[in-house]
Amino acid sequence: MEAAERVVEERRGWMIDVRPLRITAYRRMWVGNGLSFFGFQFTSVAVPVEMYAITGSSSWVGLLGVAALVPLLVFGLWGGAAADVVDRRRLLLASSALAWASTAGLLVQGLAGAHSPVLLLVLTAVQSAGFAISSPTRQAIIPRIVPVGLVPAANTLGYTTTTAGGVFGPLAAGLIFSIWSVDTGVTIAYAVDAALFTVSLWATYRLPPIPPVRRAEGAEKPNAGLRGIVVGLRFLVTQPVLLLSFAVDIVAMVLAMPRALFPQVAEERFGGGAAVGWLFAAIAIGSMIGGLTSGWIGRVRRQGAALVLAVVAWGIAIGLSGLASQLWLVVLLLAVGGAADLVSAVYRQSILQTFAPDELRGRLQGVFTVVVAGGPRLGDLRAGGTADLTGPTVSWAGGGFAAAGLAVVLAAAFPALMRYRPTTDEPVKR
Repeated sequence: MEAAERVVEERRGWMIDVRPLRITAYRRMWVGNGLSFFGFQFTSVAVPVEMYAITGSSSWVGLLGVAALVPLLVFGLWGGAAADVVDRRRLLLASSALAWASTAGLLVQGLAGAHSPVLLLVLTAVQSAGFAISSPTRQAIIPRIVPVGLVPAANTLGYTTTTAGGVFGPLAAGLIFSIWSVDTGVTIAYAVDAALFTVSLWATYRLPPIPPVRRAEGAEKPNAGLRGIVVGLRFLVTQPVLLLSFAVDIVAMVLAMPRALFPQVAEERFGGGAAVGWLFAAIAIGSMIGGLTSGWIGRVRRQGAALVLAVVAWGIAIGLSGLASQLWLVVLLLAVGGAADLVSAVYRQSILQTFAPDELRGRLQGVFTVVVAGGPRLGDLRAGGTADLTGPTVSWAGGGFAAAGLAVVLAAAFPALMRYRPTTDEPVKR
């Protein structure tokens, strides 16, 4: 009997815990966020495809990363600080409305046939500003509407849903472009995103008020301005392990993110059509599979070393995928990279949660948003710019191998991350 109970417990450890869905507020946010992320995948494919169709240049596609990065740097830090000060429901609703307005703008320009690369850059920047504020705010809301014991399960449900959206959204977008022309396809993609985003806005509106927690008398009041941001950054620079975990992620994303090259490679190497959808979905496919088989991750003690190894595996997989000439092999290698990226993301987040005190969590989550979301945007710029100089193959493969090598150099030069182990965990059961 005891053996059977142990088997049940082991099986339950591999299954997704859906208990948070019994909580009405969380269920609404989960549904809204899942639908909006799925819809956003249509836009994330359509914008670079439209940009490449207008300009014929991967450099212009790479500039989309710059347009998204600047608002991320500004509003990501501010949004994290503001989430510690104001009603989080109102902040999430306002920032989501801003992102929705940019999606509506993309739909209007598509219907009008504007064909303006500058307008695409502007709308991308507005959308990025909305995301930069809403992302840390949404993460800060979860512990307020879900019991502490269910927070990990709530985060797992959210990540699994968005990862699934990252798989099926680009595939559906690729199907659209395999049936319709670029002009018609981008309009349909933007319309799908706008419709699903509207449901997300309604779900956010239905959340209960989430005002700041009342603090003890005499405690310093959090500041949503520059002073509050500085407090978070001052803490960050005193933690070398945390800094290094951010550094290896930046290396991985800036040097080895080939996303800006997908429209060109899909067109030139694989004849266009649905190929672009498979390329955009491949990394998420690997991440989803990695997430569904991730029960072992929590049993690893040397989390810093595992993080570095995952980044190295990501770089090598991306490098090899850039050299592959068959679509199925490129997708397979990108998926391997996506699985490695899932592992590195889990350990980055775990290390952050270990170091960040509760009163700084919103601000450090803002920094985390800037790093995690900003790195790929710089990667888009790097990939697109170097592709015009060296060709897409060198830009893609060379960036992947360079990321793997530089991660090894950083780990050897600054061994604090390699030595890191969590100090508060229970002993690992063998």
